[in-house]
Amino acid sequence: MRHDQLEGGCACGRVRYRLRSAPMFVQCCHCRDCQRQVGSAFVVNALIETDRIEVEGTAPEAVSMPTDSGRPHDIYRCTACWTAMWSDYGRRPALRFVRVCTLDNPSVIAPAAHIFTRSKLPWVDLPKKAPAFPIYYDMATLWPAESLERRRAILGDG
Repeated sequence: MRHDQLEGGCACGRVRYRLRSAPMFVQCCHCRDCQRQVGSAFVVNALIETDRIEVEGTAPEAVSMPTDSGRPHDIYRCTACWTAMWSDYGRRPALRFVRVCTLDNPSVIAPAAHIFTRSKLPWVDLPKKAPAFPIYYDMATLWPAESLERRRAILGDG
């Protein structure tokens, strides 16, 4: 995957960004929070270190969203068109969940797993090549070793 394929932006063009590396992991979430917040059946998130997102133009603004779990969830949105660019789940400043469909070419990244499929809408058919989990998965078995190390480097946990 070439870095020039990892560029994206908001609907109005005020926020442009580039991912300076491939994401650590990409997952498709079917939880009710994501469904409500994006107004769709699911969201595809690319997990990446915050310092690997290079922003051009206007910086997105954090908007705090309510969640069923009560844990903090900030969605970073363009201040003009309010497109959701990425999220911070749990107020971990070093980690972002980039909305894959804000990439100029979102087809370059496919989800490696589907999570919270217990609330998947019945008319959504999951692809056979990506594993699916009713809630979450064991990161140590699913994530590549290099990605686990990158996550440890920014969060200090396993």
